[in-house]
Amino acid sequence: VNIFWFPSSDGKLRSLEETFSNQTGDRFIQKIIDSSALDGTDRLCVSERAQCVPSRVLHLRQLPADVSEQDVLALALPFGRVSQLITLKAKNQAFLEMASEEAAVTMVNYYTSATPTVRNQPIFIQYSTHHELKTDNLTNQPLRYIVAAAVHCGSMASGGEGRGFTPGQSPVLRIIVENLFYPVTLEVLQQIFSKFGSVLKIITFTRNNQFQALLQFSDAVHAQHAKASLDGQNIYNSCCTLRIDFSKLSALNVKYNNDKSRDFTRADLPTGELEQAAAFGVALPPYGAAAFPPTFQHHTGESPSLVSPRVSLQVASLTVHSVLLVSNLNPESVSPHCLFILFGVYGDVQRVKILFNKKENALVQMSDATQAQLAMSHLNGQRLHGNVIRVTLSKHPVVQLPRRVAGQEEQALTRDFSGSALHRFKKPGSKNFNNIFPPSATLHLSNIPSSVSEEVLKDLFSSGGFTVKAFKFFQKDKKMALMQLASVEEAIDALVSLHDHQLDHNQHLRVSFSKSTI
Repeated sequence: VNIFWFPSSDGKLRSLEETFSNQTGDRFIQKIIDSSALDGTDRLCVSERAQCVPSRVLHLRQLPADVSEQDVLALALPFGRVSQLITLKAKNQAFLEMASEEAAVTMVNYYTSATPTVRNQPIFIQYSTHHELKTDNLTNQPLRYIVAAAVHCGSMASGGEGRGFTPGQSPVLRIIVENLFYPVTLEVLQQIFSKFGSVLKIITFTRNNQFQALLQFSDAVHAQHAKASLDGQNIYNSCCTLRIDFSKLSALNVKYNNDKSRDFTRADLPTGELEQAAAFGVALPPYGAAAFPPTFQHHTGESPSLVSPRVSLQVASLTVHSVLLVSNLNPESVSPHCLFILFGVYGDVQRVKILFNKKENALVQMSDATQAQLAMSHLNGQRLHGNVIRVTLSKHPVVQLPRRVAGQEEQALTRDFSGSALHRFKKPGSKNFNNIFPPSATLHLSNIPSSVSEEVLKDLFSSGGFTVKAFKFFQKDKKMALMQLASVEEAIDALVSLHDHQLDHNQHLRVSFSKSTI
């Protein structure tokens, strides 16, 4: 890892611009450098980031004045290996080059829904117009190699080119709440931690007179980022301090859904010892009340709190947001079924509505807000049918079906999928909950009949216009295989096109994204 630091002066900044030969990129960087609105009023983060062409070079802005190279690396390392890092401390900016475009796309998508912070300060991350950081013109610049950071990066990235978390790291966190002044409920914990990924299960208990919890994410990388961001922070002003470490458990076994434990993937669990809790006057919200998009409240003072006490203690009354607004769609290619298949990778889609007067926009209703958050974090900024789509939360609580008097075209733009047999998560405890991954160029194929060969599957994808780079059957189970296509965009289009494709008279192909490579 090469890490460069440039002393602050206008001359040095100009020499940095000279290293970027692309004229369009020069104008883009000059626009950022010359901008006087870098104090929080310049809100380019979401809108421009979603529209920029993906690149493995990322541009970070509004970094705190005391930022270190290690702080910037900590943001990126959970998503893959870092090739180069250039920090511009005088401008509170940095340019970071990931080892692969896939890692950069995953990082940008993740931080679209989980606001990145450095030293408790929100920052902005977007794609750079450059596809690499050129350093050949920098030979006369004073460079400082950060040995400690390089060692840190090497140990973190030992898992390979993909997500660079420590191999075997658990997705389960052990949480201790110190200085417990206000009550901390399951709902409060779910609100805070779902900011960093899909929370599957929570168990709370008291040990050694301390309130503690075990919390399981769907992915270890989400657990790592939550720990790095929340450890040592206060839930409320000056109290309820979080102390977080990784649990030795690889998964939680939740038997009851009550005020002490919750499995957010299973609504059918009994309440168990709920009566005992009720005897102590604990009023429980209905199941699922916690599944709303978290909103962090920032306060002034020495220890900023994560949540306002007023907001948190009324958590059960907040609105559940399970409807997503999808914009910048290709109106010539998109259909309700297409969106149902794509968003169905991350949850059970109930309804889809393409707006009649604005067909580049659509509403997608998921089963719950956890699934909506998951789909938004993985799909925002991805390419679908040639367009970079944007996924945000909608203000609508549900997707309304069209009136009977509506025209035939308007009715065709809205579909109810609530009874679909293609829902991946309708079975409680399904293994699909543990196999949710961001879009990648490698697809996982399953439900393959024994009569279907490698050549047949390759021809199926090739005839659809997709470039097959590699293919491999699973050694122990020939019903499954991995197929690597030319790009993430191709893989997304292929999944939409060929998921549920009939291979013989009674077996249909199942397609999902894989975390593996061939």
